[in-house]
Amino acid sequence: MNIKKIASYMACGLAALTVAALALPRHVSIERSAVIKAAPEAVIELAASNSGYQAFNPYKDLDPNLKVELFGPGSGVGSGFSFESKDGVGHQTVAAVTPEQVTFDLDLGPFGQPTQAISAVAVEGATEVTWSMDMDLGLNPVFRVMGLFMDGMIGPNFELGLANIADVAA
Repeated sequence: MNIKKIASYMACGLAALTVAALALPRHVSIERSAVIKAAPEAVIELAASNSGYQAFNPYKDLDPNLKVELFGPGSGVGSGFSFESKDGVGHQTVAAVTPEQVTFDLDLGPFGQPTQAISAVAVEGATEVTWSMDMDLGLNPVFRVMGLFMDGMIGPNFELGLANIADVAA
């Protein structure tokens, strides 16, 4: 077999893999919930505060060398922090606060700009807390393949964070 034919087959194979990857979902959503013994207001107050968030930040447990620098107001829209960890660098900013939810904008540099939210809803003497993330993977075929594994990679971190919220907010 000559080199041109081999190169042609390789190019066709690469094109097929790219098309297949682009057929994967562009948007990824991850969500975890837990019922905890705390008032919804206490959860929202913690989540909306740049220093309060650090009290339950699961990435502090996962990376003891995590570097965090707080910025903006202490709480509310514009409150946030920059971080540097073994997994990367970025920053998280409170984008919106309602009595039931805090929404965060994340900037993970070349890894995208997902939106996260922590909601707290009263349920029979407790609070159902939901931590969610939505991310647009764009047209990058590698990111779309990674999107298949995002729930398994990020979900356990949210579960740890929810357990931390239960400990801190109670």
